[in-house]
Amino acid sequence: MHNLSSSLCRFGLGAIALAMLISCGKAEMTNQRPAGTEPQQSAATAAPAGKAVVYQIFTRLFGNSNSTNQPWGTLEQNGVGKFNDINDAALKGIKELGVSHVWYTGVLHHALIRDYSAYGISHDDPDVVKGRAGSPYAVKDYYSVNPDLAVDPAKRLDEFQALIERTHKHGLKVLIDIVPNHVARHYQSLHKPAGVQDFGASDDSSVEYKRDNNFYYVVGQPFQVPVAQNGYQPLGGEAHPLSDGKFAENPAKWTGNGSRLAQPDFNDWYETVKINYGVRPDGSYDFDRLPADYASKSVQEHFRFWQGKSVPNSWLKFRDIAYYWLDKGVDGFRFDMAEMVPVEFWSFLNSSIKRKNPDAFLLAEVYNPALYRDYLHQGKMDYLYDKVEMYDSLKLVMQGKGSTDSIAKVQQGMMDIEQHMLHFLENHDEQRIASPEFAGDANKAKPAMVVSALISSSPTMLYFGQEVGEAGALDSGFGDPSRTSIFDYAGVPAHQAWLNNGKYDGGQLSAEQKQLREFYRVVLNLSAREAVFKGQYQELHSLNQTTPGYIDKTYAFTRFNGKDKVVVVSNFDAGATQSFELKLPAELVQQWQLKAGEHQATDLLNGQHTVLKVQDGKASLAVQLPALGSAVYRF
Repeated sequence: MHNLSSSLCRFGLGAIALAMLISCGKAEMTNQRPAGTEPQQSAATAAPAGKAVVYQIFTRLFGNSNSTNQPWGTLEQNGVGKFNDINDAALKGIKELGVSHVWYTGVLHHALIRDYSAYGISHDDPDVVKGRAGSPYAVKDYYSVNPDLAVDPAKRLDEFQALIERTHKHGLKVLIDIVPNHVARHYQSLHKPAGVQDFGASDDSSVEYKRDNNFYYVVGQPFQVPVAQNGYQPLGGEAHPLSDGKFAENPAKWTGNGSRLAQPDFNDWYETVKINYGVRPDGSYDFDRLPADYASKSVQEHFRFWQGKSVPNSWLKFRDIAYYWLDKGVDGFRFDMAEMVPVEFWSFLNSSIKRKNPDAFLLAEVYNPALYRDYLHQGKMDYLYDKVEMYDSLKLVMQGKGSTDSIAKVQQGMMDIEQHMLHFLENHDEQRIASPEFAGDANKAKPAMVVSALISSSPTMLYFGQEVGEAGALDSGFGDPSRTSIFDYAGVPAHQAWLNNGKYDGGQLSAEQKQLREFYRVVLNLSAREAVFKGQYQELHSLNQTTPGYIDKTYAFTRFNGKDKVVVVSNFDAGATQSFELKLPAELVQQWQLKAGEHQATDLLNGQHTVLKVQDGKASLAVQLPALGSAVYRF
């Protein structure tokens, strides 16, 4: 069983094992490439010399200046951010952080509790919606966007299209979510193109499974709303015409996390239904398998493999959804819970996407390290979350519960795929670093951010508000404190200080918050602009573990290429300055052709200087780091 902790915070704990039919994955339907899928170039500008930096915006919250924050508050009470709020000033401020890609989270039209019937949108039932504003991972219409995010809901697609164009104008690329494992319990697309059917529209619901059904069915049993736990009431107990403990679905469908019960558990992902990808209920596969040698074949060869082959209907539906958004200017996707979908589907989808846009940025949420290489090599993902390895290790070090020894081990174990493992310290699923439940101090992220952003040649991701120390302390309703709620209408206090009523100038930030944001700006721009951080890596930690003054709250490594040589040292100790002579291995001295004598090194974080001493083929660097301080020395 893989680690699902960061996604379970939004869906609950449940019958996960039943969903794990498909760690790696014929109807009368044949895969034919639609017209208009010829290769295209990305609309955004080319990447700089360094690495990609992804800035995750939770779109509903980002532009909201309202600070009422009433638990279970309505949109009118607590406010909501709009596409139009993300204006030129906002994008300029994001770009200043070294960002190359903006991931707009929660864009797709998902189930929510608000009356949009005037726009032809059906009501959603509070009994199968989590929160009032709804989970962005219970998608209701893949061909439209959340009406909450538009000034004029009738023109919501136009307003998002304008945001895409505005983002591109600032040299930034656009990512959105695709959630292939499940859809909202009440899926209904109003904006699907001609000839497209809704999920399940042609299903034979008299059987549990058929290859070209989009869903699995609990034959002969109607769906029953789960029994609530811990006093939970939809909408916090507010009366609502549809909040009656009932939801019409007969026969019941399998729930998104794989539960086969007509009445799923309250902790299951009961607001969603699982998509069928041609995986039989016994776990066997009803489609052509990829030959093992395709792990080493190109994305073009993967595309050719699927041409003329019959594939399940759900595969075609999601390919067409991806094409639809690429045609609107989206530059890539973040794929939710990718390991719950067979790897063959990803080979099919990602090779199709790359055929249409070779530069598309494809990021997947995969938590089982044993599957990483399958989803990269056979599934043709560009990047995976490095959650279970690097993030979890850094989290323990930040919390004072772990040693920096783990960092060296993790990086060494990832060396064959390190360029594909996206690093982050926060996202919408994880606790805020500044929350008491995590570290209680945003400054404790500083050494971790230096290590996370610079240790690998992979991209780095930043969650909005992280750079100004957001603590996620609100009791918003369905969402739990320590995480910024993704289910509720809310304001984000620290971020709102930078937002400054739509000016995006940091006018309400404290001096400490301004210093924190400047720190993130410097570190992320080093990662984004300096080619050396795509060069070779060698850890210096093991060699220096016996060096006087170097403790298990210190971590040191070097990055180098033919031109530049950089040594990075971080002090995770929140209470003490560290001073020591950092040793470099003799083979590195020889490889770098360091001549005997003293060499000046400049700290790229603050411009200060130190001395590298070389004598008799040995080298040492004088290091002094304040509590939670780091240095990035360039020779």
